[in-house]
Amino acid sequence: MDRYLTAPLTREDAQACKSGDYVYITGTIYTARDAAHKRMYEALRANEKLPMEMSGNIIYYMGPSPAREGRPIGSAGPTTASRMDKYAPALLDLGLAGMIGKGKRSEAVREAIVRNGAVYFAAVGGAGALLSKAIKSSEVIAYDDLGTEAIRKLEVENFPVIVVIDSEGNNLYETAIEQYKQI
Repeated sequence: MDRYLTAPLTREDAQACKSGDYVYITGTIYTARDAAHKRMYEALRANEKLPMEMSGNIIYYMGPSPAREGRPIGSAGPTTASRMDKYAPALLDLGLAGMIGKGKRSEAVREAIVRNGAVYFAAVGGAGALLSKAIKSSEVIAYDDLGTEAIRKLEVENFPVIVVIDSEGNNLYETAIEQYKQI
């Protein structure tokens, strides 16, 4: 099923997404990769404020290439999500509604997705130049010293993703294998 969602997400929007759905996101999403996640995790452990609100938001695991002239961002493909698995459950427990990346997630992340009614989306790896066309603006909001791993606020329009793990724990990577075996 095709879904068109506005970010930040409501809990109802996140829970309406089903594994295998094609989703087009419009609105505000944030980028963060390994180094930014580590800093946010350390901030949480020190009872410090995070650089952005988690509730309802979506984090895209992406580090862009430099922007070409006239564009807000360069190539913007997803990075491997499992590298953030150590940190994701804590952010989900704070209300993070969605994550965008590529690849499998740990059982702890799947459990946190279910516990919090969240969703894990995949963006197509290798299609960073095409994905960047859905990004209308990009602004560094935290950890500028991390360069491409700084946290960015993105405004996106019809950003294409696929639901991999839905709020009920259904995992497209597992169900697709089973469906393929049936064929």
